[in-house]
Amino acid sequence: MTLSSMDEHVASMRPRLLSFARLQLRDQTSAEDIVQDTLITAIEKQDTFSGRSAFETWVFGILKNKLLERIRYERRYISWQDDEHSDEDSFENLFKENGRWQAASMPQPWGEPDQILENAAFWQLLDTCLIALPENTARVFTMRELMDLTTQEICQILSLSEANCWVILHRARLKLRACIEKGWLTEK
Repeated sequence: MTLSSMDEHVASMRPRLLSFARLQLRDQTSAEDIVQDTLITAIEKQDTFSGRSAFETWVFGILKNKLLERIRYERRYISWQDDEHSDEDSFENLFKENGRWQAASMPQPWGEPDQILENAAFWQLLDTCLIALPENTARVFTMRELMDLTTQEICQILSLSEANCWVILHRARLKLRACIEKGWLTEK
């Protein structure tokens, strides 16, 4: 790849990198700063790219590491705000006393998983639903499901108990399911 085509390739990834960074940081300016830093690092360090993964994966790895550095820094200076307890009652209403789903709350079939995963509209809806999650819920969910961090790593980075982390993940999945069903099933 020539230098100009490499620069263009890296620049074409910017919108996806920015979207992911904005989801983690919830601040446009911070997201733009960290993506800019990521792109500069990718261009400067492109000689170290070994080709063991896709180039995009390598650049997202750089972004992931920069996000984790930023989150660790913020954790030292900003207290964790638990926005998870604000809707405690809404989750209790989803289930009967025996732990089974309320009839009205039971998950609906979405269709064939392979077809859904290939549908660009589904991914746009998922992005919208992720952005609608409370900040800390989205951060824990994306660290686990999109950044592939273990629960122990998340707990260490965010100073959470393992039980609290699992509760946050459970709530995130329930909220995402409800949001996706609302947007996905009504569009069909």
